[in-house]
Amino acid sequence: MTSTTTDLAHATFTLERTYPVPVERVWAAHADADERAQWFGNDPGFETSEASHDFRVGGTTVEDGVWHDGPRSRFVARYSDLVENRRIVHTYDMWIGEEYFSTSLVTTLFEAVDGGTRLTYIEQGVYTGGEQDAVNRETGCASILDALGAYLSR
Repeated sequence: MTSTTTDLAHATFTLERTYPVPVERVWAAHADADERAQWFGNDPGFETSEASHDFRVGGTTVEDGVWHDGPRSRFVARYSDLVENRRIVHTYDMWIGEEYFSTSLVTTLFEAVDGGTRLTYIEQGVYTGGEQDAVNRETGCASILDALGAYLSR
């Protein structure tokens, strides 16, 4: 699966959220496959055909499926560094249809603060569809972090 697109955009963005639960709770929502499935990729408009979550250094996570009335999407992540309750460093690639879409390096930081946990998400990526894809990725990642917040608030 390769891209025929020549336009590339590079972007870095940082998102912060504060959740009213302990760091250990936010960490578990990332580490445990059943918990992660409740907030990551849990969109009713997405029909999952493959999902796995091997949360360890060197492990991979895969989310593959089809958007209703839309294209296939494939997300493949590899974990490079995990420090329990402190940080996750991973890379991930995405394909839309059969075409390569992006590669990203992500650092997620967890910090105990008064009343909960501050999560800082930093993504550095290369996107094949130009600047708008970078903007769309930031918006999409913000939505995922909001879904995590909704999950943690239940």
